[in-house]
Amino acid sequence: MSPILAAAAGLLLGGGAGYFLFLRVLTGKADSIVREAELRGESIKEKKILQAKEKFIELKEKQANQRKDLDRKLNEREERIKKTESNLQRTIDQNKNAERQLKQDQEKLEQRLNAIDKKTKDLETDHSKAIEALEKLSGMTADEAKSAMVEQIKTEARAMAASQAQDIIDDAKERANSEAKKIVIQTIQRVATEHSVENSVSVFQIKNDDVKGRIIGREGRNIRALEAATGVEFIVDDTPEAIILSCFDPVRREIARLSLHQLVTDGRIHPARIEEVVEKVTKKIEEEIAETGKRTVIDLGIHNLKGELVRMVGRMKYRSSYGQNLLQHSREVANLCATMAAELGLDAKAAKRAGLLHDIGKVSDEESELPHAILGMKIAEKAGEREDVLNAIGAHHDEIEMTSLLSPIIQVCDAISGARPGARREMVEAYIQRLRDLENLALEYPGVTKSYAIQAGRELRVMVESDQVSDDQADQLSFDISQRIMNEMTYPGQVKITVIRERRAVSIAR
Repeated sequence: MSPILAAAAGLLLGGGAGYFLFLRVLTGKADSIVREAELRGESIKEKKILQAKEKFIELKEKQANQRKDLDRKLNEREERIKKTESNLQRTIDQNKNAERQLKQDQEKLEQRLNAIDKKTKDLETDHSKAIEALEKLSGMTADEAKSAMVEQIKTEARAMAASQAQDIIDDAKERANSEAKKIVIQTIQRVATEHSVENSVSVFQIKNDDVKGRIIGREGRNIRALEAATGVEFIVDDTPEAIILSCFDPVRREIARLSLHQLVTDGRIHPARIEEVVEKVTKKIEEEIAETGKRTVIDLGIHNLKGELVRMVGRMKYRSSYGQNLLQHSREVANLCATMAAELGLDAKAAKRAGLLHDIGKVSDEESELPHAILGMKIAEKAGEREDVLNAIGAHHDEIEMTSLLSPIIQVCDAISGARPGARREMVEAYIQRLRDLENLALEYPGVTKSYAIQAGRELRVMVESDQVSDDQADQLSFDISQRIMNEMTYPGQVKITVIRERRAVSIAR
């Protein structure tokens, strides 16, 4: 055998052996993989079975709990139904008892009515017999006896009334003074309250009352922080959709109002936020006051006014006098003074300056017992104003003597601005004078003894002497007074004139 053939045969034998060895190894690995897969499958199968058992147990417990709840609800419903049936049966029994009792009461009532009817008939019979017996004894009929008794009662009543009339008059005179004092005091209190409310109170509107709780805060800490930061009293009561701010300083009241508006709009309300907002609003108001003062001075063409006076002019925006805005009033007076001074050939600029500053004492920061005209003069003097301007400020209410021609101009223009229709509310003095004029007008007529203006001047009651004014003359007197009031007086709405003619007979038993 040649070497080549031998090599080829060896190669073939070796390849075959290697192939069979590879097949054996591969078969072993396959068996191992199959065994692992079988083991893993058994493990997964056991886990799945265990999970299925746990899920089954869980569902079984849940179903048992649901069954218990359902049984409990059914039992409760059965109990309620039993109670309802019991109450219903009790009500039915009570109604039956009530019906029986009502029938018994009706029977008793009918018996009583029959007895009363019988007694009434018996009394009528006895009454008729008694009247017949009395008529025989007295020699008068029943109607004649009634008339005699009525006349006797009238005579006694007249005598009693005449004896008590003087006592009533004396007692009324004694009580009149004290009652009048009470009425005056109550009127003063009511009027003072209304003016105080108008000048010291602002109303802050809110969308709903839920905001009130947030404004008050826990144990009232927010509202205390607001009052401490602003110096304004916050009144949170049952008034729907409103919070009342009370303070005599209008600037502080405006700061409080704007601060509360920002807090409510923002929604964050707590002490730290309150102090921050109040501080920002205060700076903003101070800037607005300064800006208002500067703008007013520029609009009026007034130059070289000190910064403190400019700031006080701006504060006038938040002050009112009898319902008239103080800044608008001062601007109006300044323009009127300039026009009048120019017509008279005087210094128009000085007149306008004095007109703007004449009420500066009303917005002073310092507490003083001086009248506002004197206080304003001193403030302007510290700011270095001219002597004629100072005299015009101090003398516009006659607190000091007028030494400058500007002074009467300021006084007149101040009166013109305040007295024009619609500028101010009607003052109490004017109101009282109007009532007095009504009463005095009626007293001018002959036969009138007293006159009273009542119902805020909407009714005039006139008392006349009965021996001087007849009934027909009373009608004519009422008409004449109404015509004079229409032609000679100014009054709101309408005035009702009532003429009272009374005749009295007085006698004294001694």
